[in-house]
Amino acid sequence: MASMKAQLNSLQNVPLFSACSKKELEKVAKAADEISMAAGAVVVDQGDMGREAFVILSGDVTIKRNNRKIATLGTGDVVGELSLLDHGPRTATAVCATDCTLLVIDQRRFINVLDDVPSIAHKLMGALASRIRVMDRTYMG
Repeated sequence: MASMKAQLNSLQNVPLFSACSKKELEKVAKAADEISMAAGAVVVDQGDMGREAFVILSGDVTIKRNNRKIATLGTGDVVGELSLLDHGPRTATAVCATDCTLLVIDQRRFINVLDDVPSIAHKLMGALASRIRVMDRTYMG
């Protein structure tokens, strides 16, 4: 089991949470569960409805969209973060390329954290706005 310090370090490296204070990250970490998954296990499946996000504490996860590999994620990366904000379908499939330890953040528990600590929501909106701006510049010029 990863220490709270390791979990906080991993959360701090997630762009969605990078502006959060240590105290805010502790609230998020306390609302999460640590799990282990074996190599070959499916973390999320494209098209399924999402209800949680996964922060990779150790191991590698292969991301596929329409059965084509598009990325390999590792320690500190996050899978399924949009599911913290909506119940939309998964945009890709994530499969453990190695044995993995993941921090699972359930949407319902995460919403409770946001209700408790509204400043986290403000920081998330800023992070999402930055991502939208980057995508806009990339695709629209």
